[in-house]
Amino acid sequence: MSELSNIRLMARYNQWMNETLFDVCESLPQEVLDQDQGAYFHSISGTLNHLLAGDKIWLKRFSQHPAQFQALQPLASVAAPQSLNEIAFSDLESLRIERELIDSLILEWCEELTEADLDVPLHYANMKGVESVKRFGMLLQHFFNHQTHHRGQVTTLLSQQQIDVGITDLLMLIPDIQDM
Repeated sequence: MSELSNIRLMARYNQWMNETLFDVCESLPQEVLDQDQGAYFHSISGTLNHLLAGDKIWLKRFSQHPAQFQALQPLASVAAPQSLNEIAFSDLESLRIERELIDSLILEWCEELTEADLDVPLHYANMKGVESVKRFGMLLQHFFNHQTHHRGQVTTLLSQQQIDVGITDLLMLIPDIQDM
């Protein structure tokens, strides 16, 4: 599987898992979603908001790629989150609507990517203003790994509420060899 094919698979996995988590979260009252469970971002809703904030921050950085991806252009006018623990949406319904928009944008953008785009060095600054230059393809691996990491935290917080999220394995989306 090429690096680009893997990135597209991770985009589909991201959307599938976010949809799964939001479906499960809809069964809980907002008070439970907001309850501080001692996680790094405190609560289920805090962690879901962090995921959205992180994605927007990275996607805005990615929009600076020399390829000027069309799918990322709508983010040009959107303000970047000011912190990684920003609660942009205090209710699950609004958070889910924004999450679905961003996940659709990620899927569309990943279809626009080319193998050559992955080798381009991307210049960006972190939240503290420290500048870096890294290979774009490696930054995309970080982007998707970050999502998986924090969704794992959400599944842990949900299991602490005695809620089974079900199957979360990427394996479910990997095609069998004969299907490729």
